[in-house]
Amino acid sequence: MSVTDPIHPDDRLAEILLSHEIRWRDRAHFLEGRGYLLRPRLRPGWQPSWLGTNKLWVEVEDGIGTPLRDHLIDATRLSDGKMVYIKRVQSGDLESSIAIRFSSEPLRSDPRNHSVPILDTFVDSDDSQISYIVMPFLKPIHRPEIDYIGELLDFGEQILEGLTFLHENGVAHRDCASTNIMMDASAMYPQGFHPIEQDYLPDHSGGAPSYSRITAGVKYYFVDYGISSEFPVDSDPATRLVVGRLGRDQEPPELSDTVPYDPFKLDIFLIGNIFRRKYYEVAVNLGFLRPFVLAMTNPDPNARPQAHELLTQWRLTRRKFSAANRHWRIKLRDEPVAEQLFWDGINLVRLAVHFVKWLGGSRFPGA
Repeated sequence: MSVTDPIHPDDRLAEILLSHEIRWRDRAHFLEGRGYLLRPRLRPGWQPSWLGTNKLWVEVEDGIGTPLRDHLIDATRLSDGKMVYIKRVQSGDLESSIAIRFSSEPLRSDPRNHSVPILDTFVDSDDSQISYIVMPFLKPIHRPEIDYIGELLDFGEQILEGLTFLHENGVAHRDCASTNIMMDASAMYPQGFHPIEQDYLPDHSGGAPSYSRITAGVKYYFVDYGISSEFPVDSDPATRLVVGRLGRDQEPPELSDTVPYDPFKLDIFLIGNIFRRKYYEVAVNLGFLRPFVLAMTNPDPNARPQAHELLTQWRLTRRKFSAANRHWRIKLRDEPVAEQLFWDGINLVRLAVHFVKWLGGSRFPGA
């Protein structure tokens, strides 16, 4: 590009920090002192690395803007180089207190605990009303999508196990839609991945190699207790009622600002709606979900099963699937026939490879 060529609008925008980025940049030194390093773009004195070179902003790591999330930022933990999330919260708020409780012993060591781990917490040095909680870097459950039936079986068991654990300890999430369930996918990416453009390596130098979920294994977590309710464990279930219409999923029929309802049964509906919307309604070979969807999204909250009952039934259902069945891919309803035949062929080859390895003594992934 010559000096007389017009500059593409995106070039100039990429050079400018937006207001939410500036706010994090202004806390970069403080966070580094606590052991957390922000991306180069958010460090004081940053100069775009592509200026004066023949590179475009889209080709370099610091050209990647920060998502519009005023309260959440990715960072690198200096002690071990691990990616983490740092969340800005109100000091002593319900959200952080619930999350910290589940990250404290003895709940922390319980294998059924699927509450997002809190790795660190500290108060802002300039404003005691602001605190920060540090969590592992988690990915949305759809990045990448669940591809195989075994992956869905594992997802369902972990989520129902985690929901049972929350409910046993007196917590109703009340907003456990799909955006508030995330996964630790670090085992899927042997060389790591970029926190924003997650198909790329951490330095954005190329694509990030990955394994499937069923091969690597992932753990799912509930996040964001912003509208959750907490009750004494030994309280009378008849008294554990709430009001309010807040939440990402507005479909539950009981939501009301005036008529009290059971928030634990609300959680059942919300998880059932994930099974229905994201999987049962869009695939042709997930018939085993039907009884769960019908029971969990029953319009009558009193008719919905409890979390521990669903977990028991899910585990019984999971045992009916052979290793080969679990490795069969999820077929989408709108998938063209030619594409379906192609991926079925790939699936058969993949199964054959795993079977040969199993005969040779290797573990059958996901078995």
